[in-house]
Amino acid sequence: MLALANPTPEIMPEAVREAAKDAIIATGRSDYPNQVNNVLCFPFIFRGALDAGATEINEAMKAACVDAIAGLARRTSSAEAAAVYGNEDLKFGPEYLIPKPFDSRLLPTVASAVAAAAMESGAATRPIADLDAYREKLNASVYRSALIMRPVFEIARQGHCRMVFAEGEDERVLRAAVALAEETAGTPILIGRPEVIAHRCERHGLPKDAASRFEIVNPESDARYRDYWETYHKILERRGVTPDIARGTLRTNTTAIAAVMVHRGEADSLICGAVGSITRTSNTSRGCWERRS
Repeated sequence: MLALANPTPEIMPEAVREAAKDAIIATGRSDYPNQVNNVLCFPFIFRGALDAGATEINEAMKAACVDAIAGLARRTSSAEAAAVYGNEDLKFGPEYLIPKPFDSRLLPTVASAVAAAAMESGAATRPIADLDAYREKLNASVYRSALIMRPVFEIARQGHCRMVFAEGEDERVLRAAVALAEETAGTPILIGRPEVIAHRCERHGLPKDAASRFEIVNPESDARYRDYWETYHKILERRGVTPDIARGTLRTNTTAIAAVMVHRGEADSLICGAVGSITRTSNTSRGCWERRS
């Protein structure tokens, strides 16, 4: 049911629900799910067309715009969008078929799709040589986190990469790990309690199979615990780390666990620092990095 008149739809969603409980409804209002708003494609469609030097906006470019928006709705919502719409469940389904207007991924997603369609349809007079680089440039112009995660994702795209996330229970980390699994061939390794990770994936509207996409290291119960604390002790025993300290650290400090995994070759890289101070994070992992190098 597309009731798009504003400010009063032709039929209110409540009336539709009363008549058909399983109806899928879209309106032009922001206070109901599935808002149909022209800001979903404007000015992004023009950005892609202008960057490619398109002589027109043809049907292929319009279709590419629609496909890009539809694909974005199916993807896991970004941490930025989730922060803006914190009280809403941004999980693809009847209540979320259309991305939100403030989803910062609209610019790079729509503009790059339109530019590609302009080139494929012959409308472009300035073809973009590297669409991936173009998309990343747009990403970086929208939100700062893209600048941080871009090299991480580039490494993962080059081949199978085992990336360990130290704060695996954090919502931002979970969203980044899902994006890594969706967009690259990398394997996210999360350090955290499995039941907590599963619960938070569900609570934050992440895909139902999200937890199954991760390798999870449970700091409270892992068969490698003894190997890990012995490795940590061997690396730092000359700095005053006793066996008791090593055992305690490898039960409570997820950054230390992640650093040991990289040191042992069980992960290729480490993402940490989402929780806590940078000084504490750096000091925890530095010993393992120095010893490995």
